[in-house]
Amino acid sequence: MSSRNNRRIAKNTMMLYFRMLLMMGVSLFTVRVVLDTLGTVDYGLYNVVGGIVTMFSFLSATMSGASQRFFSFELGRKDYTQLKRIFSITLLIYAIFGAIVLFLAETVGLWFLNHKLTIPSERISAANWVYQFSIFSFIVTMFRTPYNAIIIANEKMDVYAYVSIVEVILKLLIVYLLLLFSFDKLKLYAALMFVVTLIVALVYIIYSRRKFEETKFTFYWNISLFKEILSFSFWNLFGAIAGIFKGQGVNIVLNMFFGPAVNAARGIAFQVNSALNQFVQNFMTATKPQIIKYYAEGEKGKMFKLVFLSSKLSFLLLFIVTMPVILETNFVFNLWLKETPEYVILFSRLILINTLIDSLSYPLITAAQATGKIKQYQALIGGVMLLNLPVSYFFLMLGYSAQSVFIIAIIISIINLFLRLFMLKKMIGLSLKQFVSDVLIRISITAVIAYILPCFVFIKLSYGISRFFIVVLMGFVSSCIVIYSISLLKNERKYIIKSILFIKDKIFHLN
Repeated sequence: MSSRNNRRIAKNTMMLYFRMLLMMGVSLFTVRVVLDTLGTVDYGLYNVVGGIVTMFSFLSATMSGASQRFFSFELGRKDYTQLKRIFSITLLIYAIFGAIVLFLAETVGLWFLNHKLTIPSERISAANWVYQFSIFSFIVTMFRTPYNAIIIANEKMDVYAYVSIVEVILKLLIVYLLLLFSFDKLKLYAALMFVVTLIVALVYIIYSRRKFEETKFTFYWNISLFKEILSFSFWNLFGAIAGIFKGQGVNIVLNMFFGPAVNAARGIAFQVNSALNQFVQNFMTATKPQIIKYYAEGEKGKMFKLVFLSSKLSFLLLFIVTMPVILETNFVFNLWLKETPEYVILFSRLILINTLIDSLSYPLITAAQATGKIKQYQALIGGVMLLNLPVSYFFLMLGYSAQSVFIIAIIISIINLFLRLFMLKKMIGLSLKQFVSDVLIRISITAVIAYILPCFVFIKLSYGISRFFIVVLMGFVSSCIVIYSISLLKNERKYIIKSILFIKDKIFHLN
C-alpha cells in the first residue's frame, strides 16, 4: 500500500472515530432516558414495530452496497463520465425500489403488525403511529443512500463527523421534548425521530449536490448498464434478505414466543453492540473504497494485503473494547440503566461474541463485492445465513430458551466465515492457508493470552467501579502488548506506527 493511501485511510478512520465517540455517547445516554420515559413495554414495541419496516431495508442495503461498489470502481478507473451516468441510473432504481417498499409496507407489513404481533390492545393505536413514521423515515433514508455512497466513495469522511454534530444536538433535543410534553410518549418519539431523519438526509443531499458534479441528476438510460447494476443488486439483495431474516426475523419470532419484554432486552443489547461495533464499521468505511479501487486498478497483491490486515484489525479493534464489557456486563448495565430488563446481560454477551466473529468477514465481503461477480457467492453465503430463522423457530418450538437463537447465530457465523474464504479462493485467488496462518491463528492466540490478566482481576477483586476500571485498564494494556508482539506481521507493525504518527500530527497540527 502506498504511503498516500495509508495516510488517507488513517485520516478517514480518525474522523470516523470522532463521529463514533460523539454518536456513542449520545446513543447510550438517550437509550437510558428513553427507556425510562417510555417504559419497558413501549420501548419493546418501538423496537419490534420499527423492526417490521427494517425488514424492508434489505432493498436499501442492497442498493447501498451496489452504489458504493460501482462508484468506487469508477473512481479507481478515474472515469467520471461513467460515474455520472451510474449515479443517475442508481437514482432511478432507488425510485423503483422505494415504490416497492411503500407498497409492501402498507399491505403485507400493516397486516402483520395488526394481526400477528403480540401488542397490548390499549397500545395498538400507538404501534400504528410508530409503524407509519418508521415507513416515512425509511423512505427518506433510502433516498439519501446514494448521496452517502458517493461521499464514502470519494473518502470525504470528515463530512460524517460534522453532520453528526447536528444529529447529536437534534437527538438530545428529542430527549428534552419527551420530558417536556405530556402527549403520548411513544407517538411523540416516533414523530420526532422521523423529523431528525429528514433533517440529516437533507444535509447530506444538499452537501453532495454542491460538492460533487456527478450527483446532479440528468436523465440517462442505458439498458446494459441498468441490467449490470440490477444484476449485482439482485444478488446483493439475496444476501441482504438473509441478514434481515437473521436480525429482525428472529426478533419477531422472539416476540411471538416471549412478548415485547424480550424484544426490549434484545433491543437494548443491540444498542450496546451497535455502539461498540462502530469501532469496526468506521475502520471498514475508511478501508472499503481502497479495497475496491485496488481491484479496479488490477493491484491484487495490494488488495490481498489490505484485506488480511483489515480482517485482523477489525477483530482486534472490536476485541479491545468488547472484552471488558463481556466480563463486566452486569456492572455496565447497572451503571447505565435504572432497571436492567431480564435477559439483557446474557443477550449482550452472546451478541458481542457473534459480532466479533462476523468482524473477520467484513473485508472479505468487500473483496467479493469488488469483483462484481457475486451470484454464486451470495447464493451460498445467503442460503446458509437464511437458516437462522427456521432453525431458531424450530428450537424455540422444542421449548429452548430465548438465548438459544443467539447461539445458533454464532454457529452459523463461524460456518459462513470459512465458506467466504473458500469462495474468495475460487473467485480471486485469495490464499486460504495464508489467511488461517496470518489472521485466524494469530488473533486466536492473542485473544486467549490477552484475556488472562483481566479475567484474573475480575475473579479476584470484588464487584464495583474499582474492579471495572482495573479490568478495562488491564484489558487494554495486555491486548496492546500481545497484539503488537503476536498478531501483527513486521510490515503491519510499520503500517500501524506510521498511521498512529500521522493521526498524532493531525491532532496536534504538526507538519
